[in-house]
Parts: sequence; C-alpha cells; structure tokens
Amino acid sequence: MADNPRWRRFDEWNARPLRHDQFAAEDPEAGFATFHSPWDPSPSARVENGSVVEIDGKPKADFDIIDTFIADHHLDPDVIEEAMAMEPTELARMLVDINVPRERLERLARGMTPAKLASVVATMSSLEITFAYAKMRQRRTPGNQAHVTNAKDDPLQLAADSATAVALGFDEVETTMRVASNAWANAMACTVGAAVGRGGVLFQCSIEEAEELQIGMAGLTSYAETVSVYGTEGAFLDGDDTPWSKAFLTAAYASRGIKARCTSGASAELLMGFHDRQSVLYLEARCLCLQRAMGVQGTQNGGIDGAPLTASMAGGLRELMAENLLAAWLGLECASGNDTRISESEIRVGAKITPYLLAGSDLICSGFGSIRNYDNSFNASLFNGEDIEDYLVLQRDFEAGWRADAGK
Repeated sequence: MADNPRWRRFDEWNARPLRHDQFAAEDPEAGFATFHSPWDPSPSARVENGSVVEIDGKPKADFDIIDTFIADHHLDPDVIEEAMAMEPTELARMLVDINVPRERLERLARGMTPAKLASVVATMSSLEITFAYAKMRQRRTPGNQAHVTNAKDDPLQLAADSATAVALGFDEVETTMRVASNAWANAMACTVGAAVGRGGVLFQCSIEEAEELQIGMAGLTSYAETVSVYGTEGAFLDGDDTPWSKAFLTAAYASRGIKARCTSGASAELLMGFHDRQSVLYLEARCLCLQRAMGVQGTQNGGIDGAPLTASMAGGLRELMAENLLAAWLGLECASGNDTRISESEIRVGAKITPYLLAGSDLICSGFGSIRNYDNSFNASLFNGEDIEDYLVLQRDFEAGWRADAGK
C-alpha cells in the first residue's frame, strides 16, 4: 500500500510548503472580512455652518475619537459636497486615467470619508489598483528599506551589515534589538555603518516610543515609523493612546528634523480583538484618513504584522494593494508593507511583491531583511538575506528602483 503511486502523489502534495499556510473562511462577525462587511457604514457626510456634523451615517453627537479627529482635521468642507456626490466607479476610472492629474484626485480625497474612499478602491481589479498606484505614488524613484538586526546584538556586526545594505542600494536602514538595554549601542552601530559608502541614507531604531524619541533627539536616527494608529477607538485606548497624543509625537520628531511615518495595516484591530465586526479595508481607510489629518509625511502601510492574517482571507492580497493605493491617494509617501512573510510558498511570496515592483511603490519593501533569516530580530521578512540576489535581479529585470551600482 505504501508503494502505491496514488498515495505517493498525495504524500508529495502534503510535503509542499503551501501546506504550512492557513486559510480563513469569511466570517464578518468575527472580523474576517476583506472589502465588505454588513457592519460597514454607507458613505455619507453633512456640513453645517462650515463644520462636519455627520460622517458615514453617524451624527456628531455619536462621534468617537477617530471620527472627531477626521472631521476636524481631514475633511475639507469646501470639497465634501463635490467629492461625496461622485459615483465610486467614476472616481475609480479617474484613478486609472492618465489624462486626470493626480493633484485633482488628491483634492477630491480630502472631501471623502473613510467609507467613501473604501467604496472606490473596492470596485477596482488588482491590475487597475497597480496602475493607479504607479500614477499616485509620491516618490519619483522607488526605493527600499532594509532590516539590519543581529541575534546577539553585536554592534560591530551591525555596523558592517548596515554598510553592506547601503552598498546594495537600500535607501533606509531600520534596526531593533533582542535585549531592550542594547538599543543605544545598536543605534550607534547602525548609524555609523549606514553613513559608510553613500550619503543620504536614513536610519531608524525601533524601540518603545518614548525611548525611540530620545534616541532621535540625541541625533542617532534620522527617521521614525513606529507611530502606530488604529481604526477603532478600542484599539487606540488599549494602547493608552489617542489621535492627539500620536499627532504630538510626530510633531516632536518633525521639530528636530526627523522624518516621521505612521504605521497601520489591515487586521491590526482583528489581532487586538477590537474589530467592531467591520471590514479590514474600511478600518484601514479610517487609519489613513487619520494619518493625513495628523499632517504626518508618510505611512508604513499594507498589513505589516497583520499581513499573514489578511493574506489568509479570500482577496486578502488585493486588499493589501488597495490600502496602499489609498495611502498614496491621500498624499502620503507609502512604505508598502512587504516586510512580514505571509506564506511558506515561494510562488505566493513572489506574487505578492510583483505588483509593487511593477507599480514602483515609494518604498517597495518596508523592511527587507538584508541580513539572514536567523539574525532578523523583527521576525522573518517577506525577503531576507538568503533571497537578496534574486530580489536585486527582479529589480533589475523590471527596472524598478534598481541601482546600476548596487553590489559593486
């Protein structure tokens, strides 16, 4: 029986890496909904005496902290009536029409509620989203961000690996640590390493927000992106934060010339247990409107740590693309969330990165593990040091953010 070719075929199927992936059935009540949930509100907005008094069916008296911040700082009363009256399909066509300038689309986005924005990108195919993203991205030339960490928090190795990442063409370098007390030594090592070989490379040390700010104020980092925001009030309060405290934090970074991005992504609220039974796209649209309202320069977006959960749902990878498009549409530089590994299947991993290579995302990988997998203190990235030559060739093949001098 064991030698039966029929059974060997099943054994071979079961041995494939894809068998390690998990797939979730759609269950909106439990938060497993990508583009639509019965609990998602219908788009609406109302202005009285120059003030927004209704967002997505909710009157001002019922606003939560996110609604209040979006109403006061994101929505432009002079644009709301025009933008909200347009059909989602009309706006989707404008996003892919090369004759419609991106400035016009960014203006309209300032008059759209989260539900309205989500309704537009939900009508678009993966190919249309890719084309629209290429049109709406903020950077002229795509780039990449490297994770440079070390299992032993070895400063000398970190400095050498940072210099190597810069030589391979990475525009940003991010580190973290296994032991929290090593934060300052790791930051110093990567700052020195990142300065070797090529100027203009930015560096970040990812640690608890208060200490990260201190490291930045000391001049050891030049950007920050771990300012997390959420799409439900419960998730915000669980972290002892509010939109106002996050806005103050980003302003503190900006006051010292430190580039700042927020971090958000589909399924964060689901992982925390505060999803309000709403779709991951709608909740992420709230996050992105909030970030634009904060005045932050950009966003690290596209699932991030929640990406494997989003990828387990039908249409999950398309949803991750859609939220990255929303970020660019709202005028945010987008470090697309190709840092967390979403699959054990090399085919699925390659498929996930392809639209961002073709579109030329602002920062294609927000955390390519330029070191080998076992040294990645952030957890395994979508790509790690084992894959770096393959990835650089992909960039060369598609001429997407490829540096002709990389690796020389």
